[in-house]
Amino acid sequence: MPEQEKKQGRMKYCLAEAMKRCMKKSPVEKITVKEIAEECGTTRQTFYRNFQDKYDLINWYFDKILQESFEHMGEGKTVYEGLVNKFHYIEEEKLFFRAAFKTDDQNSLREHDFRLILQFYTERIEEKTGRKLSEQMKFLLEMYCQGSIYMTVQWVLGRIKGTPEQIARSLVDAMPSQLEQMFRKLDLL
Repeated sequence: MPEQEKKQGRMKYCLAEAMKRCMKKSPVEKITVKEIAEECGTTRQTFYRNFQDKYDLINWYFDKILQESFEHMGEGKTVYEGLVNKFHYIEEEKLFFRAAFKTDDQNSLREHDFRLILQFYTERIEEKTGRKLSEQMKFLLEMYCQGSIYMTVQWVLGRIKGTPEQIARSLVDAMPSQLEQMFRKLDLL
Protein backbone atom coordinates (compact mmCIF):
# COMPACT_ATOMS: atom_id res chain seq x y z
CA MET A 1 0.00 0.00 0.00
CA PRO A 2 1.51 3.35 -1.03
CA GLU A 3 2.47 5.76 1.76
CA GLN A 4 -0.18 8.30 0.67
CA GLU A 5 -2.97 5.72 1.12
CA LYS A 6 -1.66 4.76 4.56
CA LYS A 7 -1.55 8.43 5.56
CA GLN A 8 -5.11 8.96 4.32
CA GLY A 9 -6.28 5.86 6.22
CA ARG A 10 -4.69 7.14 9.44
CA MET A 11 -6.38 10.53 8.93
CA LYS A 12 -9.77 8.86 8.46
CA TYR A 13 -9.36 6.93 11.71
CA CYS A 14 -8.19 10.11 13.45
CA LEU A 15 -11.34 11.91 12.25
CA ALA A 16 -13.48 8.95 13.38
CA GLU A 17 -11.93 9.07 16.86
CA ALA A 18 -12.50 12.84 16.96
CA MET A 19 -16.14 12.28 15.97
CA LYS A 20 -16.54 9.75 18.78
CA ARG A 21 -15.13 12.26 21.29
CA CYS A 22 -17.54 14.92 19.98
CA MET A 23 -20.42 12.46 20.35
CA LYS A 24 -19.68 12.22 24.07
CA LYS A 25 -20.46 15.94 24.36
CA SER A 26 -23.20 16.59 21.76
CA PRO A 27 -25.85 14.82 19.68
CA VAL A 28 -24.75 14.03 16.11
CA GLU A 29 -27.04 16.63 14.52
CA LYS A 30 -25.40 19.41 16.56
CA ILE A 31 -21.79 18.41 15.78
CA THR A 32 -20.17 20.46 13.02
CA VAL A 33 -17.39 19.51 10.64
CA LYS A 34 -15.39 22.40 12.12
CA GLU A 35 -15.67 20.83 15.61
CA ILE A 36 -14.60 17.41 14.30
CA ALA A 37 -11.62 18.89 12.48
CA GLU A 38 -10.54 20.91 15.53
CA GLU A 39 -10.92 17.86 17.79
CA CYS A 40 -8.71 15.94 15.36
CA GLY A 41 -6.18 18.77 15.12
CA THR A 42 -6.68 19.26 11.41
CA THR A 43 -8.57 21.54 9.02
CA ARG A 44 -12.03 21.46 7.48
CA GLN A 45 -10.36 21.13 4.07
CA THR A 46 -8.65 17.94 5.24
CA PHE A 47 -11.98 16.65 6.53
CA TYR A 48 -13.63 17.32 3.16
CA ARG A 49 -10.77 15.65 1.28
CA ASN A 50 -11.73 12.47 3.15
CA PHE A 51 -15.51 12.70 3.66
CA GLN A 52 -18.54 14.44 2.12
CA ASP A 53 -20.10 15.22 5.50
CA LYS A 54 -20.26 13.93 9.08
CA TYR A 55 -22.69 11.16 8.08
CA ASP A 56 -20.26 9.97 5.42
CA LEU A 57 -17.65 9.73 8.20
CA ILE A 58 -20.06 7.81 10.47
CA ASN A 59 -20.97 5.43 7.62
CA TRP A 60 -17.30 4.88 6.74
CA TYR A 61 -16.49 4.02 10.34
CA PHE A 62 -19.54 1.76 10.56
CA ASP A 63 -18.41 0.00 7.35
CA LYS A 64 -15.02 -0.68 8.95
CA ILE A 65 -16.63 -2.19 12.05
CA LEU A 66 -19.16 -4.16 10.02
CA GLN A 67 -16.47 -5.37 7.63
CA GLU A 68 -14.59 -6.86 10.58
CA SER A 69 -17.80 -8.50 11.78
CA PHE A 70 -18.52 -9.95 8.31
CA GLU A 71 -14.95 -11.23 8.03
CA HIS A 72 -15.63 -13.31 11.13
CA MET A 73 -18.75 -14.79 9.56
CA GLY A 74 -16.73 -17.07 7.28
CA GLU A 75 -18.27 -19.36 4.71
CA GLY A 76 -19.31 -22.08 7.17
CA LYS A 77 -20.87 -19.75 9.74
CA THR A 78 -24.56 -19.03 10.20
CA VAL A 79 -26.69 -15.90 10.17
CA TYR A 80 -27.02 -16.27 13.96
CA GLU A 81 -23.24 -16.32 14.46
CA GLY A 82 -22.82 -13.35 12.14
CA LEU A 83 -25.44 -11.38 14.07
CA VAL A 84 -23.79 -12.26 17.39
CA ASN A 85 -20.46 -11.00 16.01
CA LYS A 86 -22.09 -7.80 14.77
CA PHE A 87 -23.77 -7.16 18.13
CA HIS A 88 -20.53 -7.73 20.03
CA TYR A 89 -18.85 -5.11 17.82
CA ILE A 90 -21.76 -2.75 18.38
CA GLU A 91 -21.48 -3.32 22.13
CA GLU A 92 -17.79 -2.39 22.05
CA GLU A 93 -18.71 0.86 20.27
CA LYS A 94 -22.04 1.43 22.09
CA LEU A 95 -21.55 5.18 22.56
CA PHE A 96 -20.83 5.65 18.86
CA PHE A 97 -23.83 3.60 17.77
CA ARG A 98 -26.19 5.11 20.33
CA ALA A 99 -25.38 8.62 19.09
CA ALA A 100 -25.37 7.64 15.41
CA PHE A 101 -28.64 5.69 15.53
CA LYS A 102 -30.49 8.57 17.22
CA THR A 103 -30.66 10.52 13.96
CA ASP A 104 -32.76 9.82 10.87
CA ASP A 105 -31.20 12.56 8.74
CA GLN A 106 -30.30 12.07 5.11
CA ASN A 107 -27.41 9.61 4.72
CA SER A 108 -28.12 8.26 8.25
CA LEU A 109 -26.59 5.14 9.72
CA ARG A 110 -29.94 3.34 9.86
CA GLU A 111 -30.43 3.57 6.11
CA HIS A 112 -26.78 2.71 5.49
CA ASP A 113 -26.97 -0.34 7.77
CA PHE A 114 -30.13 -1.49 5.97
CA ARG A 115 -28.49 -1.24 2.53
CA LEU A 116 -25.37 -3.10 3.71
CA ILE A 117 -27.24 -5.92 5.38
CA LEU A 118 -29.68 -6.34 2.49
CA GLN A 119 -26.75 -6.46 0.05
CA PHE A 120 -24.84 -8.91 2.27
CA TYR A 121 -27.75 -11.37 2.56
CA THR A 122 -28.68 -10.99 -1.12
CA GLU A 123 -25.11 -11.77 -2.20
CA ARG A 124 -24.89 -14.80 0.12
CA ILE A 125 -28.18 -16.22 -1.19
CA GLU A 126 -27.43 -15.54 -4.87
CA GLU A 127 -23.91 -16.91 -4.51
CA LYS A 128 -25.21 -20.17 -3.01
CA THR A 129 -28.19 -20.59 -5.39
CA GLY A 130 -26.46 -19.33 -8.52
CA ARG A 131 -29.48 -17.20 -9.45
CA LYS A 132 -31.16 -13.89 -8.70
CA LEU A 133 -33.69 -13.61 -5.88
CA SER A 134 -37.34 -13.84 -6.86
CA GLU A 135 -39.49 -10.74 -6.29
CA GLN A 136 -41.24 -12.51 -3.40
CA MET A 137 -37.94 -13.37 -1.68
CA LYS A 138 -36.64 -9.83 -2.26
CA PHE A 139 -39.78 -8.50 -0.57
CA LEU A 140 -39.39 -10.85 2.42
CA LEU A 141 -35.67 -10.14 2.72
CA GLU A 142 -36.20 -6.36 2.61
CA MET A 143 -38.97 -6.58 5.19
CA TYR A 144 -36.81 -8.78 7.44
CA CYS A 145 -33.79 -6.47 7.11
CA GLN A 146 -35.89 -3.37 7.91
CA GLY A 147 -37.30 -5.08 11.01
CA SER A 148 -33.85 -6.30 11.99
CA ILE A 149 -32.40 -2.78 11.79
CA TYR A 150 -35.33 -1.36 13.76
CA MET A 151 -34.87 -3.90 16.56
CA THR A 152 -31.09 -3.38 16.53
CA VAL A 153 -31.65 0.36 17.01
CA GLN A 154 -34.10 -0.34 19.86
CA TRP A 155 -31.44 -2.51 21.53
CA VAL A 156 -28.65 0.03 21.02
CA LEU A 157 -30.82 2.82 22.42
CA GLY A 158 -31.62 0.66 25.47
CA ARG A 159 -35.33 0.31 24.69
CA ILE A 160 -35.06 -3.48 24.66
CA LYS A 161 -32.69 -5.53 26.78
CA GLY A 162 -30.63 -8.58 25.99
CA THR A 163 -27.18 -9.94 25.32
CA PRO A 164 -25.86 -10.04 21.75
CA GLU A 165 -26.73 -13.75 21.73
CA GLN A 166 -30.31 -13.13 22.91
CA ILE A 167 -30.92 -10.36 20.36
CA ALA A 168 -29.41 -12.47 17.55
CA ARG A 169 -31.61 -15.45 18.54
CA SER A 170 -34.71 -13.21 18.59
CA LEU A 171 -33.90 -11.85 15.12
CA VAL A 172 -33.37 -15.34 13.70
CA ASP A 173 -36.60 -16.54 15.32
CA ALA A 174 -38.48 -13.59 13.75
CA MET A 175 -37.43 -14.48 10.21
CA PRO A 176 -40.40 -15.04 7.83
CA SER A 177 -40.93 -18.80 7.30
CA GLN A 178 -40.21 -18.80 3.53
CA LEU A 179 -36.97 -16.92 4.13
CA GLU A 180 -36.05 -19.20 7.03
CA GLN A 181 -36.64 -22.28 4.83
CA MET A 182 -34.38 -20.85 2.13
CA PHE A 183 -31.65 -19.94 4.65
CA ARG A 184 -31.80 -23.46 6.17
CA LYS A 185 -31.67 -25.09 2.72
CA LEU A 186 -28.56 -23.03 1.94
CA ASP A 187 -26.94 -23.83 5.33
CA LEU A 188 -27.07 -20.17 6.36
CA LEU A 189 -29.09 -20.94 9.53
